[in-house]
Amino acid sequence: VQLQASGGGLVQPGGSLRLSCAASGRTFSPSAMGWFRQVSGSERQFVAAIQWSGGNIRYAESVKGRFTISGDKAKSTVYLQMNGLKPEDAAVYFCAARGGSRMISSLLSSQNSYTYWGQGTLVTVSS
Repeated sequence: VQLQASGGGLVQPGGSLRLSCAASGRTFSPSAMGWFRQVSGSERQFVAAIQWSGGNIRYAESVKGRFTISGDKAKSTVYLQMNGLKPEDAAVYFCAARGGSRMISSLLSSQNSYTYWGQGTLVTVSS
């Protein structure tokens, strides 16, 4: 299974970007997909996740109200609409996916909950 993330780029503060991530490879039906981000020299941080079974969606507090995660389970695809971008949102964004059974929603924010990871897409927020 491979995850391909795209949509990163340079945007001015207050601007918007939409990230996409598609899973491909052998037959794979994700139970949950998520986004994490990492700034060089820092730990990878949770951003948002969606779990189709149960309709669970979680966001990091820092992005609530500005970012929206959505997805298409049938297409094994997840999106992250990012509005009102701030310089502190600049990072490499990674998508992640897991299969298997539903898990408690609080675990969606843990990197350890995901089996597959994409290569990352760079988001730069600067004027």
